[in-house]
Amino acid sequence: MAKPTKLFSLCSLSMASLFAYSASVQLNDPDWYFWFPLYAFASTVNLFNCISPSKIVNKVANTALWLGVFLFVKVVIEDFMFELAGFWSLDLRKRVVREKIGSGLVVISMFLQLMKGSTDSMERLKKKKSGATVKWVEYGTLLLVGFSHGLPVVFYVAEGRLINL
Repeated sequence: MAKPTKLFSLCSLSMASLFAYSASVQLNDPDWYFWFPLYAFASTVNLFNCISPSKIVNKVANTALWLGVFLFVKVVIEDFMFELAGFWSLDLRKRVVREKIGSGLVVISMFLQLMKGSTDSMERLKKKKSGATVKWVEYGTLLLVGFSHGLPVVFYVAEGRLINL
């Protein structure tokens, strides 16, 4: 397995802390048995992959990926059937929006973690680019960190401005 770059390790550590926090706040939810394992698995994968990827971690990442896809589809269907927020809504006051964004972040993170851990696919991409270093996984992870940490800040700053008007 390839050793992760400093950028990828830093982004993975940041996502691990975000998912660990997300797991900790799920314990008082009525459906914690879905969300706690999702965020705990995602945190574990990000934490261990920032050091060195392994085959066992990749199995946990696959589990988290498919659990995240299942929960994302569940929340989207629930949102559509009961018209709670709308698919593109980013209103973090609504539970379905938070769950949709959370499961989506896990899916994207696990996909990037699996792509980084798969040396065969990275080597194939390097050959396709005629030996050029492939950085899309690192930059994708950086964008994921920016979105996941930036969205709450932007939302609460905008929300605070709206309240003060």
